[in-house]
Amino acid sequence: MSLRTAALAEARQWLGTPYRHQASCLGAGCDCLGLVRGVWRALYGAEPEALPAYTPDWAERWGRETLLEAAQRHLITLAPNTSQPGDVLLFRPYLDGPARHCAIRSGERHILHAYWGRHVCETALTPWWRRRLVAEFRFPDKE
Repeated sequence: MSLRTAALAEARQWLGTPYRHQASCLGAGCDCLGLVRGVWRALYGAEPEALPAYTPDWAERWGRETLLEAAQRHLITLAPNTSQPGDVLLFRPYLDGPARHCAIRSGERHILHAYWGRHVCETALTPWWRRRLVAEFRFPDKE
């Protein structure tokens, strides 16, 4: 099984997990980053670095590309519009703000993600999301 296939299969296990800010527990709760963290743990074991506590407005408050910088440290950056199912996508919900939302691509036009007031779900990669897509990443090969 390819790494992308394994990542997508794991992400699908999280479908229906309720949204819980800062959480990353299959079935109990997660946020968008918690979903990616859970997939990472299933693929590799321990997470690559400790995650500091963060508020819902952390990205705007700090004014830094914290999420993007962390993704660049631990994932493989892909050229624009080359991601495939099982890859990680980062978004800027506010076009002039920092990247602060992530998802796992589940198909050519779909993503798996968790967001406020919902649960982990599969939704269309609509034009709204496509305009806000900042970066695409692949999970690194296992060593």
